[in-house]
Amino acid sequence: MSPRLRLALVAAVFLGLATVVFLRRPAPGPTAASPVPPSGPGASASATLANPPPAADPLAAPAPAGSAIADALNAPAGTLRRDLEILDELFGAFHTNFPRLGNPVGENAEITAALTGENPARFVFLSPRHRALNARGELCDRWGTPFRFHQLSGTQMEIRSAGPDRKFATPDDAVFP
Repeated sequence: MSPRLRLALVAAVFLGLATVVFLRRPAPGPTAASPVPPSGPGASASATLANPPPAADPLAAPAPAGSAIADALNAPAGTLRRDLEILDELFGAFHTNFPRLGNPVGENAEITAALTGENPARFVFLSPRHRALNARGELCDRWGTPFRFHQLSGTQMEIRSAGPDRKFATPDDAVFP
């Protein structure tokens, strides 16, 4: 087989695979997220039951599933330290999939948008309906305060939580790494 024919065959296979991936891509889901459920000290199960999630519309497209990594983020049985580790894993997964882009950049809402599917490949690392997102599309800690993100390098992101007092620059703040 000639080198030209081989190159044409490889290009045709690549184009076919790209077409299949494009056609199987899910429709974009809604960008609004439900409020963060209470999960910190003093949160009660009755508060969670008083504000149940809205009923699913049977005709609506399902929300993107997100990553299994993110499932435990802000879980009631979890810890703030584990939440920070999960976010670090999500940024690692983003960097692995987009090595030339590095970490997502911008303010919290822009970074969150990249993790919820607004990225070149439309990969959903975090469901747009995840319990850690507030109504403005920001990733929040378990007390409902938006995280602060600071890109240290293309592969390392500093993640800061205000902690239980919900105020930054106090002794209960948590920083990762």
